[in-house]
Amino acid sequence: MSQPEIAGVRYGLAKSEGVSMQGTYEDLKVWRRAMDLVLEVYRSTSSFPRQEIYGLTSQMRRAAVSVPSNIAEGKGRFSRKELLQFLFHARGSLLELQTQITIGRELGFLAPAEGKKLTDLASEVGRLLNGLVNRFQDEPSLTSLQVSGLRS
Repeated sequence: MSQPEIAGVRYGLAKSEGVSMQGTYEDLKVWRRAMDLVLEVYRSTSSFPRQEIYGLTSQMRRAAVSVPSNIAEGKGRFSRKELLQFLFHARGSLLELQTQITIGRELGFLAPAEGKKLTDLASEVGRLLNGLVNRFQDEPSLTSLQVSGLRS
């Protein structure tokens, strides 16, 4: 079940939030879509062979859960540097999941339509996550501004 699009959302941040650290992780579009991805992974892996319960099923579920969890943990930190570190962890988990989706497709555990749905949703989360990372990386830090002001 997908969340409705909210007007003014850019790079996974609500318009009123801008590039600040205000708001909660639940305000982030990327977190909401990552949660949708978790639900889809759980639904899709429920039909995997029983012998995969401690193998691919578990790995896919853990990687999927890690994406919104790292976004939430990063949003709860007190600095942009820490937030970015957790967004990078989320991106790493997403790449793991994308690889595991490919493995599931190639082993025939995922029907073509199911595999495409997961791949498309993971790609969307990746685009939103990359946009959020770029947004916070491009913003100069207060320390950088202070240092450049001293040099002028």
